[in-house]
Amino acid sequence: MLLIDHVRAARRNPLPDGYHSMPLKDKLYFLRSDIPAVTHLDYTARVQTVHKETNPEYHKLISAFKERTGYGIIVNTSFNVRGEPIVCTPEDAYKCFMRTEMDYLVIGNFIFDKKRQPKWEEKKDWKEEYEPD
Repeated sequence: MLLIDHVRAARRNPLPDGYHSMPLKDKLYFLRSDIPAVTHLDYTARVQTVHKETNPEYHKLISAFKERTGYGIIVNTSFNVRGEPIVCTPEDAYKCFMRTEMDYLVIGNFIFDKKRQPKWEEKKDWKEEYEPD
């Protein structure tokens, strides 16, 4: 993911009047394209390609996602919540999944649906466990 490129013009949403004088938070939450999770403020995106020959399972996943949604894009990012350490174990992944608004978690060949998990009981406010960065 060392490369960046511009998001295609056909995918971009036009900037509203006064965009450049908006507060940063408002700019961050403005949907700049139909792929907002990867579109930066300047309409660029970090690019990583996946080849069938070198990563067949991941390629198969992306292809299936494209068949269902029309988008051959999957966000590849660090797995953590701001202020928390990066997820390192399946237990970390499950805790992060249950503490957030994620709907599904995939670990290997297992898919966890949030709606089908036992109620997550936590005695303390996990958001206070780590200092925000």
